Amino acid sequence: MLYSFFRLILILLLKSFFRFDVEGREFIPKKGGFILASNHLSYLDPIAAGVACPRKLNFMAKDSLFYNPFLARFFHVLGAFPVKRNSIDTSAMKEAIARLNNGKVLLIFPEGSRQVGGFSATARRGIGFLAVKSNLPVIPAFIKGTDSVLPKGSKFIRPGAIKVYFGREISIERSESHNYQAIADKIMRSIGHLACS
Repeated sequence: MLYSFFRLILILLLKSFFRFDVEGREFIPKKGGFILASNHLSYLDPIAAGVACPRKLNFMAKDSLFYNPFLARFFHVLGAFPVKRNSIDTSAMKEAIARLNNGKVLLIFPEGSRQVGGFSATARRGIGFLAVKSNLPVIPAFIKGTDSVLPKGSKFIRPGAIKVYFGREISIERSESHNYQAIADKIMRSIGHLACS
């Protein structure tokens, strides 16, 4: 209920102030778990993706955000769970797979961190690992404009337009399943193709 309430408020805010728009909602599976893989430009990206996607999102957030008990509870309600950055966090990976297997949607930013200056074709292999181990659909997404509204390093929101593009499910062949990095790179290429929409 809390997630739906906040999503409704954010829909109204984004549409009112940032000319928010979405393309490709028809590619979002109506049921079952899947990975939503998106580029990452701004702290606003999880909000933009959550508003654009008609399904509730689950996502990893850096563990330092969970040090405050009140904020930790808030983030848990919104579907977030902690991950240790710059290390292999096996507990976070297990939690991600468990949520996917329970029919939930997991938002992942394959680049790992916010990118300054636009899209990066570099992906971390963790997205490939999750795609293989969960054996669930991977849907690409491209978020545009959040870096203008809230650039990296900025404390203030600026006027601008935000748009989210969803693409067709990414096909992962069985022959690719041994190479997590190759799968991660393939996912990033699919995200990059949406940038040309």
